[in-house]
Amino acid sequence: MSYRPTHRQLQYFAAVADKGHFLEAARACHVSQPTLSTQLKLLEDQLGVILIERGGASAVPTAAGARLLPLALSILSGLDEFVEMATVDADNLGGLVRLGVAPTFGPYFLPHFLPKLHKLYPALEVYIREDRPNVLESDLKEGKLDCIVTPMPLAMDGFASMPFCIETVFLGVPSEHPIARLKSVSTTDLAGEKLLTLGRGHRLFEQVARLCEISGAQLRSDYEGTSLDAIRQMVSIGMGLSLFPSAYVSSEFERETGVVLFELSDLPLERTLGFAWRRTSLRADHFRVLCNEARSAVATIDFKGLRIA
Repeated sequence: MSYRPTHRQLQYFAAVADKGHFLEAARACHVSQPTLSTQLKLLEDQLGVILIERGGASAVPTAAGARLLPLALSILSGLDEFVEMATVDADNLGGLVRLGVAPTFGPYFLPHFLPKLHKLYPALEVYIREDRPNVLESDLKEGKLDCIVTPMPLAMDGFASMPFCIETVFLGVPSEHPIARLKSVSTTDLAGEKLLTLGRGHRLFEQVARLCEISGAQLRSDYEGTSLDAIRQMVSIGMGLSLFPSAYVSSEFERETGVVLFELSDLPLERTLGFAWRRTSLRADHFRVLCNEARSAVATIDFKGLRIA
């Protein structure tokens, strides 16, 4: 193989695919549009394929471009990791880590984790982005994130992972609902009941859907919540039942009087949270350190139903 694309050529290709416009991509890369266009055309000529469709109001990847884009992003991410690895090691964690977190866990755990992490590793910079687990996995695979904190197991291949905690998942019932007066609740008590859930792409959606199958409850398909707070408010006014993980419960339920929580007597509900990263990542040792620090943080948090994995 005599030809290898340059870092700049791959960067320009990725920028055009991301921005959808040559001029905006050039601005993002801090070069002139002719420079970017020339290098991208050279890349296409050397490869013998057209990567970007030109013409019209936007520039979009061709079928070949769409197929090659994830690999280009992975290569660019690997180069970034190479530079990071040159300046830090596993015992002296530093540099930038782009961390994706599930919104059903991150906001309630990170305030107990990040301050301690910063004291231990002051040279470490953590860029945080919240999103649905399916989006986090996709962005991790494409190199847009370095590692993610997400419910296990992972849906995609190509990742290494390490669990650090297990959460109890509680059933939330409107306080005025007949079930709320029971001393113990089992799956048989849920037959015919309506269950609310977050949208598809959240692992809690999968747990709620599975509970409906087991219990004979009905999944409310006319509404999918955008946040646990929204779901909690809907449960409190009697629109249905739902599931709430322990970190959220411990953080947000202190003054909640409209929702009663239960652990199902015949079907203990839990979920495992862990760190995940690409198997090819050069910073795997760093992410194991982060996971071990997260495990240590869990040991110090007084959340009911949260324990070390």
